[in-house]
Amino acid sequence: MVALGAGCSKDQESGIPASPDATPAATEPLGPEQAAASKAALAAYAGYIDASLEAEKSSNPLHPALKKYLGDPLLTQVRLAIRDAKEHGAMRTGTLISDPQVTDVRLDTVPASASIQDCLDGTGYRLIYIKDKSVVPGSASGRYLATATATRYPDGRWLISSGTAHRDQPC
Repeated sequence: MVALGAGCSKDQESGIPASPDATPAATEPLGPEQAAASKAALAAYAGYIDASLEAEKSSNPLHPALKKYLGDPLLTQVRLAIRDAKEHGAMRTGTLISDPQVTDVRLDTVPASASIQDCLDGTGYRLIYIKDKSVVPGSASGRYLATATATRYPDGRWLISSGTAHRDQPC
């Protein structure tokens, strides 16, 4: 899967695709500021997934879109995973499907943050050897829970700063 899958194992830092139209899983209605933060967090998450997929498919750990949607420590982790796959002659291919929801928005903390939960389907997303297109042993994936944190940075941008694949938790 995305940064999640580029060299991830169980409960490893990861990346996840998002749909900007996903609705929060909150039980109480969101106020306008929380709703705007939720929308911005999901947009950052979708951008993170798209940028990670592009970077992984081109084996480019310095892909410029990564920095647009990811913050550290996740940015560094994703770059290292892509570089590691490239050094081993591998790359990601296929389709990763997600169904993210914002589960919590905290505007009263410094920095403000939003928690995202996703059910990732990596069934069609594979790590393959570039040379012969064979699947890297142990890289097959199914449906599993993934979580991420979006953080509002001082310049106002929302970036995905952490992510974890919970491969032992199917969804």
